[in-house]
Amino acid sequence: MSLVIRYAEPDDLLSLTELMLEYIVGFYKKPQPDIEKLHQLIQTLVEQKEGVQFVALLDGNLVGFATLYFTFSTMKADKYTVMNDLYVTEPLRDTQVEAQLFRECHKYTKEHQFTHMSWITAADNKRAQHFFDKMGGMQGDWVQYSIL
Repeated sequence: MSLVIRYAEPDDLLSLTELMLEYIVGFYKKPQPDIEKLHQLIQTLVEQKEGVQFVALLDGNLVGFATLYFTFSTMKADKYTVMNDLYVTEPLRDTQVEAQLFRECHKYTKEHQFTHMSWITAADNKRAQHFFDKMGGMQGDWVQYSIL
């Protein structure tokens, strides 16, 4: 078994699109986004200006991805990363593939001198919460809201 974690590249576009749709529509049961907009997002992440995307390849096949976005904290007067996505195909959850993707995001955050990495997960996603606890994550003091 050969595992490679690396930055997303332009040649990943089609297989990454397929995996991201599996994540968005299949896993989270959300409407399919416009494919052109999804491709623009992938291109933005490939350029690594507003964020970065890592991919996991197992024996040459794309099996997971993680996305970090760059933002700022007023309270810390500094920049931090938001791990917006961490997704691996079903048979590879709770394996080294998922752990290595997470560690690569954390490593990137430290090496690029961001203050910290934050993320959220669904309240009912107990498997993910257990994984994040195991990886050393701590639940924060803030309640997450959003509006359309």
